[in-house]
Amino acid sequence: MKVFISSDIEGTAGITHWDEAEKPHDSYPEFRELMTGEVMAAIEGAIEAGATEILLKDAHDSGRNIVTANLPDCVRIIRGWSGHPLSMVQGIEDGFDAVIFTGYHSRAGSETNPLAHTMNLRISELRLNGVPASEFHLHGTAAAYFKVPAVFISGDKGICEDAEKLNPGMVTVAVSEGIGRSTVSVAPRVARANIRAGVKKALGLDRSKLLLPIADVTVLEAVFNNPTDAYRASWYPGAKHIGHRTVQFAARDFFEIMRAQKFILGI
Repeated sequence: MKVFISSDIEGTAGITHWDEAEKPHDSYPEFRELMTGEVMAAIEGAIEAGATEILLKDAHDSGRNIVTANLPDCVRIIRGWSGHPLSMVQGIEDGFDAVIFTGYHSRAGSETNPLAHTMNLRISELRLNGVPASEFHLHGTAAAYFKVPAVFISGDKGICEDAEKLNPGMVTVAVSEGIGRSTVSVAPRVARANIRAGVKKALGLDRSKLLLPIADVTVLEAVFNNPTDAYRASWYPGAKHIGHRTVQFAARDFFEIMRAQKFILGI
């Protein structure tokens, strides 16, 4: 079994403030360790379920967060950012049996994580065919482009609820809940135990039923906080500035959506 894991940090149990997610701050090492602990739990669950090859994308900020010393031999890790359009699932392709998401967080514009955003902090909302989209929505659909089912996600309660609506039947493990600028989280040991068990369960499901749907035509809309950013982004080939700080781009090929979001969002 060949499994892809994409790992973020803002949905890790305990994380509450941006200082905890950024390398220059003193509190970052603690939460780097917590992120790594949840990733290791997912890897352990995958191996117990029969995974023999795992490709792990460190998908937060610098892409250089996960402590690699104790990764099992069957794991390869992608660190840093190449600029590839697949972004947080860089490296995924035909042949993977499943994709797993850990540490994921609520979408831009939601109120269920004080660190809620989608791809960057310059947009107030990202939409796919009119539906407000999270990073899971975007990258889970990118995985489906390669016929790879999204079977598991861990993170805050909001992203887990969104994922269940988008992809009924996938396993979700909520490890925190945002309330205003605060969070309520389970203990790290509980988070890891639940993630390990959840991944093992997820990989035993009928994965053929867990592909996110892809429309014949996908319309991407990015609503910027600053109108000048919307103007700049509107010059991407095929993009339209439709007013209200919003840039729209449509394509039949979802890979073109992934390519466009890299340039329109400036990431």
